[in-house]
Amino acid sequence: MPSRTTTSAAPSDASTPTADHADDLPSLPPLTAQAELLLERGVVPPEVLSPAALRDAAAALERTAVAGSLLVVHPRVVPPSALAGHLRRTTAVRGRGVEREGFVVVDMTDVDDFAPVPGVDVPNADVYAVTTPDRGDDMANWSPEEAQPAIAARGRSPLTLAEGIHWVLQSPDVLARNLCFMTIGSRLRRPNGSYDARTPAVWISNGTGRDGSARRGAPKVGWCWWRNRHTWLGFASTAARQA
Repeated sequence: MPSRTTTSAAPSDASTPTADHADDLPSLPPLTAQAELLLERGVVPPEVLSPAALRDAAAALERTAVAGSLLVVHPRVVPPSALAGHLRRTTAVRGRGVEREGFVVVDMTDVDDFAPVPGVDVPNADVYAVTTPDRGDDMANWSPEEAQPAIAARGRSPLTLAEGIHWVLQSPDVLARNLCFMTIGSRLRRPNGSYDARTPAVWISNGTGRDGSARRGAPKVGWCWWRNRHTWLGFASTAARQA
């Protein structure tokens, strides 16, 4: 688990970043193609949202959303705990490529309780689009507390955890060694109204500790402390959401 002390040092789960933090991110396919991937992977339960409804929603959004938008199925249809297991990433093991499945860290059993924070307006629709997602590489080594107002000052909104997982599902290469991201649009409210200090993130497991060596190189849904800095985590954001 990450340390509570504010620090710029990376935990054992990450390496020192390279100097190049360019946002040369892989392009997203058309929204209709993204819908087909979700159907091929069995991500969306047909008893909750039919394939026809998903295809129709993606086609309608594709006519109005800007190119490069991300298709998102609302977490009431597919919660993060279910979505994470559909992530895939190929990693080298003894000189050959091995596909790893995504997972949620063992000490985040309440992952589905992390909800959008005030000001993050998720459309009340089963399917919506996130426009111009950005990994926020230039904010690496910032704390979530520092990044939140900076994202707002740019006229952008932080991604929710569900949106971040969808992004990696559609574009696995958006996760790169030393260039991963936090999704501070989602936080957990305590019963007294204050926020839990954990903030969700998506990165690559090194197979250490409780992850287990069989998960080395896998996409990982985890968390870091609200006031901690990590050199290998940016802050994912969007210009807008539309339904």
